[in-house]
Amino acid sequence: MEEKRVIQFELLGVFSYGDESDRRTNEHGSALKAGKKTLSFLQYLIVNHERNISSEELIERFWTEKSNAPGNALRHMLFKVRNLLKSIFPECEEPLLTLPGCYIWNPDICLRLDTEQFEATCLEARKESGEDRLSQLLLAASLYKGDFLAANDHEWAMSLRQYYRALYLDVCKAVLPLMEKRERWMDMIGICEQAYRADFSMEEFTAYWMRALIVLNQPEQAVERYEAYRERMLKELDLPPGKYIEQIYTLAAGLRKKDMGIPDIFKLVCEGEAEEKAFFCTFEVFQSIVALERRHLARTRGNSALAIVSLGRDAVPVTDARRLERILQESLRGGDPVARLEAGSYILMLTGASTENARLVLNRIDCTFHRTYRHSRASITYRITNIALDK
Repeated sequence: MEEKRVIQFELLGVFSYGDESDRRTNEHGSALKAGKKTLSFLQYLIVNHERNISSEELIERFWTEKSNAPGNALRHMLFKVRNLLKSIFPECEEPLLTLPGCYIWNPDICLRLDTEQFEATCLEARKESGEDRLSQLLLAASLYKGDFLAANDHEWAMSLRQYYRALYLDVCKAVLPLMEKRERWMDMIGICEQAYRADFSMEEFTAYWMRALIVLNQPEQAVERYEAYRERMLKELDLPPGKYIEQIYTLAAGLRKKDMGIPDIFKLVCEGEAEEKAFFCTFEVFQSIVALERRHLARTRGNSALAIVSLGRDAVPVTDARRLERILQESLRGGDPVARLEAGSYILMLTGASTENARLVLNRIDCTFHRTYRHSRASITYRITNIALDK
């Protein structure tokens, strides 16, 4: 009995196909000389190779727009796809067979997909424990070469892309604590680096990455990793790092300073010019600043005020929030701390100001905002309290 021809298709990352001795890549359709829609149609047939695919399903999937003759469009597409398949299966007379109302793959050929192997390995890992679980998770992570059909922007591909990415991220989250327990620090960094590229916003990957660098006595690199993560979070999501990442950063920064002499530490603390704008910080840092100010006021019997400033419901969330931040930076005194509470809401401390003086400052900020941004629908509100609260 003649053995079936086996073709391996790689769908995670760059689209490629072939047997062990012949692997051809096709990231943008150049190798198969196909347009994006034709290539997407072929990839859909490959992904669903284990079942019959009806004409109605293909028309609904690829000709959702109003078409005068979707049946003719389907037949024309099948003609082009069959020509493509001849270049993949030259020895097979008819790789795709036509049945009444549907299409199936020729049983004389066997398709193997990396997505199927990846999914099966993920499921197998859930059943295992100990070293077997670790091995399966690492195998699954190695199979994920990139996003599912990264060059295909069709709706059906994007939904599967989200599914396989979620599977991969779950694998990374599961494998990292196991690797940390076994002190496989360099391997952890490799997993974190790849997972970060898939979804940088997931805090776990930066946290494990920084911890591994600290254990490897590389606090400087851990600080650089934190700074890159923080910059990207602020730029793309307009969010600061979470409390746990800040704690790891504090540890890394402290370890970095241990190698410095006393003059170097003094220089580091005092270097740079004094900032003339308000000091934007995380809420945790803001709490520490307020705690220090309260201690200072307990000795001096002075005044300082806290204020919460909000933009109101009619504000455009990101646009007006950035506008308000700019006004706060330019209107407050240099070093006055400001922290974000939520989108469009900030808390600030006015050092040495009474509640009445604070009200004057915030009225000025309100006027400046609306004078600068006349068309904004934001309605600035604020609440003020004296910092010397009764315990």
